Amino acid sequence: MRKILFCFLLFAGGITLSAQDTSEQQERKARLEREIRMIDSKLQETSGKSRNELNALNLLNRKIANRNELLSSNRAKELEYSRKIRQKERDISKLQAELDTLSSHYDRLVLSAYKNRDTRLWYMYILASENLSQAYRRYAYFKSLSSSIKRQTESIMLKKEELEKEKENLALLQKELAEITANIQSEISSLRKDREASNKVIAQLNRQKSQYQRQLNSKRAEVKKLNAEIEAMVKKAMGGSSSSSSSTASKTVIDTKLAAEFSKNKGKLPWPVEGVIVERFGQHYHPVYKNVKMPFSNGLSFDVKKNEPVRAVFDGVVQQIALIPGYNQCVLIQHGNYFSLYCKLKNISVKAGQKVKIGEIIGTVETISGDTQMHLQIWQNTQPQNPEIWLKR
Repeated sequence: MRKILFCFLLFAGGITLSAQDTSEQQERKARLEREIRMIDSKLQETSGKSRNELNALNLLNRKIANRNELLSSNRAKELEYSRKIRQKERDISKLQAELDTLSSHYDRLVLSAYKNRDTRLWYMYILASENLSQAYRRYAYFKSLSSSIKRQTESIMLKKEELEKEKENLALLQKELAEITANIQSEISSLRKDREASNKVIAQLNRQKSQYQRQLNSKRAEVKKLNAEIEAMVKKAMGGSSSSSSSTASKTVIDTKLAAEFSKNKGKLPWPVEGVIVERFGQHYHPVYKNVKMPFSNGLSFDVKKNEPVRAVFDGVVQQIALIPGYNQCVLIQHGNYFSLYCKLKNISVKAGQKVKIGEIIGTVETISGDTQMHLQIWQNTQPQNPEIWLKR
């Protein structure tokens, strides 16, 4: 009994896992397609205008990565459907062989019944028996023959129905495979166009290397200023001294319970905006000038729609609002000994000292030099964290 129960639970668990996997795949596919549409919208929005070529290249590279993932997923589905179709064809062949065997047996039964079709001959054959036992056996044979024909007829009908259903399933699988194959061809065509667009941007960047070098130096200065400001803001919130001239809220006591709750939600925090990540945490090289290091990033940058609302990633207290060159308005929210920082904002809807809830709107994203991006950082004490490992995947 225990073995049967174990097998049942294992089977049920397998079905649940399979359903979860399918659901996750569908959600991921929908997210990738949504991101691609968003990127297309952003690229069309800036088409023909003066724009940041590096940002355009980052968007195109993200789009290409998404298309490659969709293509890989479709190819995996194509292989799986091909395997299912081959198995279904084998099942149909087996059913057809079983049906042929049943039909052959049925033909022999009918032929035997035909030879003995005259009931008078049946009676005479039974009455001519040497004894009662032989008579009974002869009677049983004729009765069995009639029952066998009936059972065989029913078996043939059921097998034919099963065969027709399998053929219908096969036709459905073949139709779905054709759709998947068409999607693959469409993705390949779109991917080719995206790569051509990417190559054009790369060529443009190569022609503007000296100009870009000046922009990069300016960017480094902005990042250095940002990092210094944030470090000062965090230190002050933690009880240290700061020379920052920005307005601050009164120092708060560290909420250890809130910090523990924040820590428990690692990998589960909601995204502050709906957008595409175009700059990741850490040190990276330029995608075109391979020997040029980009400024070290203490956070993530999201490319978003104009006037995109920015939401708090967790409950906390607004510790400070600061204006930082190149990053516009920044909001620092404290979560115990953790901090989340939101930059490149406008229309700030919170103030220093205010408590906020997870998902609460704290402002909207500002468009700076044609780019609408929001910058997020997460700190633990005075150490910057990679926000990507804190946010929901």
